[in-house]
Amino acid sequence: MELIKATGNFHVDNLIGKGGFGNVYTGKLSKGDGFNTIVAKRLDKTSGQGKQQFRNELQILFSYKHENVIRIIGYCDGKDEKVIVYEYASRGSLNSYLNNSSSLTCIKRLNICIDVATALEFLHGGVATHASVIHRDIKTENILLNDEWKAKLADYGLSMISAINHKTEYIIANACGTEGYVDPLYRKSGFLTIESDIYSFGVVLFEILCGKSTFWFRKHEGQFLPSFIKRSFEEGKHNEVVFEAIKAQIVPKALSTFQTIAYRCLNDDREN
Repeated sequence: MELIKATGNFHVDNLIGKGGFGNVYTGKLSKGDGFNTIVAKRLDKTSGQGKQQFRNELQILFSYKHENVIRIIGYCDGKDEKVIVYEYASRGSLNSYLNNSSSLTCIKRLNICIDVATALEFLHGGVATHASVIHRDIKTENILLNDEWKAKLADYGLSMISAINHKTEYIIANACGTEGYVDPLYRKSGFLTIESDIYSFGVVLFEILCGKSTFWFRKHEGQFLPSFIKRSFEEGKHNEVVFEAIKAQIVPKALSTFQTIAYRCLNDDREN
């Protein structure tokens, strides 16, 4: 009842997003004399895939808490209603700011990259459970930003918890994720590793640097961003793809270091 009241019975005016799991709504929960803004992701009852995603998210968000991982506030697990309630990230998703140089300065972009890398280090490190979380859907749409531009990694419906260690370096899983971000080695072999997330993170790093999404490159260049970037590097044109509005905000040495790190994330050899 509280969620129904908070979201206006999941009114269309409060709808802020849609995904494979279902619709996402914003709402206001009573808190003392005021209100607390929340986000509620509601399972689409007509979707067959949502129940497993629902369980995945709950398990991960309750077990893996970190300042750069979106925080769970509560959930509803009824027979006819399944909802996960999250903290509200007021600035929305990173993909909305890629070509906005005034809001997303070079320093803010670098800090967001560090936030996401820190979240991945935490998830891949296994924490106290000795099990790694592989996100499997790293993309700018799943990186949320709060008032202070702090990045929060979200959407763990496709994620897998795996006891990957020095003896077992991969798990076998059906390839999934978002085209343009997914690791081609994982797609080809079905061998999932934490490096699969790093590849997707590399795509995000270049999107932040270029000020354009991987889908923009597909539409305007005929190929997704990784292929375009690799061709640019081979032709020595890697500086030409940098977002013009932020070129003046970064010193050449820092730019070179950023590009080197991002390019290594897209390496065809997982060892690298």
